[in-house]
Parts: sequence; C-alpha cells; structure tokens
Amino acid sequence: MIDISENAAGAKTGSSLVAALYHFARFERYQSFREPLQALCDENGVKGTLLLAREGINGTIAGPDAGIANVLAFLRAQPEFAALEHKESRASKMPFLRMKVRLKKEIVTMGVEDIDPNRIVGTYVDPKDWNALISDPETILIDTRNDYETAIGIFKGAVDPKTKTFREFPEWVRNNEGLHNKPKIAMYCTGGIRCEKATAFMKEQGFDEVYHLKGGILKYLEEVPEEESLWEGACFVFDERVSVTHGLKEGEHKLCHACREPLTPEDRASPLFEEGVSCPHCHDRRTEEDRLRYRQRQKQIELAKKRGERHLG
Repeated sequence: MIDISENAAGAKTGSSLVAALYHFARFERYQSFREPLQALCDENGVKGTLLLAREGINGTIAGPDAGIANVLAFLRAQPEFAALEHKESRASKMPFLRMKVRLKKEIVTMGVEDIDPNRIVGTYVDPKDWNALISDPETILIDTRNDYETAIGIFKGAVDPKTKTFREFPEWVRNNEGLHNKPKIAMYCTGGIRCEKATAFMKEQGFDEVYHLKGGILKYLEEVPEEESLWEGACFVFDERVSVTHGLKEGEHKLCHACREPLTPEDRASPLFEEGVSCPHCHDRRTEEDRLRYRQRQKQIELAKKRGERHLG
C-alpha cells in the first residue's frame, strides 16, 4: 500500500495517482498486446484493470506518478491509441489490489451487434457547455449508468432508466416512445465510454440530435465549479474509493462487501449493517448461511490486516 501525505486537500495530495481512460479504435492485435501491457504495468507498480478488445481499450489504473506516465506513454506510442485521452484524480491510498489486463469481446458491454462509435457517434459536449444544453427545455437528459450508481448521485432533471446492467439500456430505449417527444437527447456516464456507445446506438435508432458529456461526470466534477454545478450527490467509481464529489475529492461512501452496494454513513449506522456481512440493501435477501460464510471471510480480512497484509479473497 502506498503511503500518503495527510492534509486538508485529501484526494488532491494522495500519492496514488488514478488514471481513468478509454479509446475506441480498430485494434485487431489486441490479443497479442495483453502480455506486454501487463508486464509494463507490473514493472511500474501500476494496479487496476484494463480491458482490451477489437474495438479498443478501457479501464482505470493507479500507481506512482512516474509509473502511470510510463504506461500512458506506452499506450499512446501505439498507432491505434495515439489520440487516447485520460482523466486524473488522486486516491488517499492505493485503490486496487492487483493489476489485470483482460481480453473482451467489447470494452463496454452493450450486447448489440455492429454498434461502432468509430463509424457513427453523437456530438461531444465539453463540461463548460453542458449546463446550457441540459437546461434547455427541448432536451431530454438520460443517465446511462446502472441503478446502484444513480442511487448516490445524478444530474438535476435527468431521466434514470434504473437499469441493472448496460445490456438493459437498448431495450429501455426501444420501450420508451416518449424519447421522441423532444428534439435533443443528452446522455452521460461516469467517464464517457457508456454514453459514447449509447449515442452510437441512438443514432442507429434514428435519433438525430444526440449529445454526450465529454469526459463524463468525472471531467465535469473536475472542471465545473461547485457553485455552478447541476450535479447532485456523489459519483460512484469502480475502485476502493467508492465515490468522488466535486473537485474529485473522495466521498463518504463505503462498499458493502456482501452485495457491492455503495453505503452512506446513515446506511452504516443501521442495525442491519454488519461490516463485510450485510447492509440495509441486502440483509433481507441473504440467508443465515450466507451471513455465516461472509463472517468467516470478514474474519480472514481482519486477521490479514493485523498482519499488515491485504486480503485478496
């Protein structure tokens, strides 16, 4: 685990640099690229997850500044990823346990054949211009994330499809004729990848004016001052920070290790909450046998912590 310098800036000064990235590109050699990328990350003390597919790369990594810089330079040295962009934030401790480079059919799974953001996609909107677009009464604003993400934060006035996975999004669109009632569709997600693919799908479905937030919520929270922001709540992130807020400061949420739902301080004060075992979201959905198993796992986690180790189970 990387040490940090503790002060009021918190996430701004943590010595673990976090880089979120994705890039759609025709990447035919993705299979042979996995091993050299994994080796480079390991050599540089970088951890996290990177997904490789024929359609590009996606993931979040963390590590020392120099290590992250080396990995990003290596990626941009590839012709397919020369224009790759990334978003940076800081973590108060290393937010990942290991480094995984995985091969996938899609870098973000929608499950619809032939949706190619390299061929057709919506219009990018910079964070500084986003408020004007979503405040326009002629715009329908759609959150393309999943229900456990929208539960802790959402843009003011956004439509929440309440999907469990991104695979459900196309069917939700097809079943909502009301989306045709206004000329403009604006879409967003955490880092930009889901809404980019979603806009490609919407264009294929015949929607004309389709827009998406460039860099996603993370870029918006980084660049738009809190006093001007139309974001309400926290943004769920897929690492041990669990959530971030304006200025990309770490939020107050923790993860329930039984059901993976983000928990507020109020959730953790509930009598239904037991560390590593249950929370108000999952207590009634688990059996006593489940809880016994979770307690054994939690015991191993606590024993590992006392030894100065991190439990990887």
